[in-house]
Amino acid sequence: MTFIKITEQPSLYDNLEKKSVGEILTEINREDQKVALAVEKTIPEIEKLVTGIVARMKRGGRLFYIGAGTSGRLGVLDASEIPPTYGMPNTYVIGLIAGGDVALRNPVESAEDDLEKGWEELLAHHINENDTVVGIAASGTTPYVIGALRHAREHHILTGAICCNPDSPVAAEADIKIEPIVGPEYVTGSTRMKAGTAQKLVLNMISTTTMIKLGRVKGNKMVNMQLTNKKLVDRGANMIVDELGLPYEQAKNLLLLHGSVKKAIDAFLSEQAKL
Repeated sequence: MTFIKITEQPSLYDNLEKKSVGEILTEINREDQKVALAVEKTIPEIEKLVTGIVARMKRGGRLFYIGAGTSGRLGVLDASEIPPTYGMPNTYVIGLIAGGDVALRNPVESAEDDLEKGWEELLAHHINENDTVVGIAASGTTPYVIGALRHAREHHILTGAICCNPDSPVAAEADIKIEPIVGPEYVTGSTRMKAGTAQKLVLNMISTTTMIKLGRVKGNKMVNMQLTNKKLVDRGANMIVDELGLPYEQAKNLLLLHGSVKKAIDAFLSEQAKL
């Protein structure tokens, strides 16, 4: 089967520089509306991947995202939001980007072209069969990601791929292929747009569902979030008010004493049970 990069096909729009600001915004928005529908079609594959991730993380495994450029940045972003949102140590969900942290802000020449570098970086984290590796590549051709997934599978590690072209070389190396096909970009080849949005949506779904199934959410609330600013302390105190019916100041003091909503509620209920 011939591999076709739909993400590199000509835009459905032309003469962009001649359009008004309103026309450009309207047309971008029109294209963006296609993204959620494309992601919806991949839910069965996302479900398989999340189910595998959760089972492995319950055994002490970790989730690795690996990518280059925009795809790598999105993986690092999703991983970096897990500790503050769900109170998990930053050793459980790890984002790796070709070229290292400097590549988060600046392009690193040829970093993504090294077929072995991604696996070398995974080995530095002592990767094992309880872990999961998710390769992220809009085009589906990134050597850095291909090599990492290939070696991971050879070592019986669960692998997933998030790509925006069907039947890509990256997806061919993964156990589970998530392929939201969003079509050509508004600016031809600019995969930071629809493809990047699709990847971000999928990553949100993977990490959020995983954290819920690991017990990091109660009801619909982030009861394990880190209390890093006044807004979050206030949010946490109100969660305790809603859950326990305590006055706000008592709830806030309880929260600050124990460090998280869950710990505060558990401690209060434990004390009440002793009475």
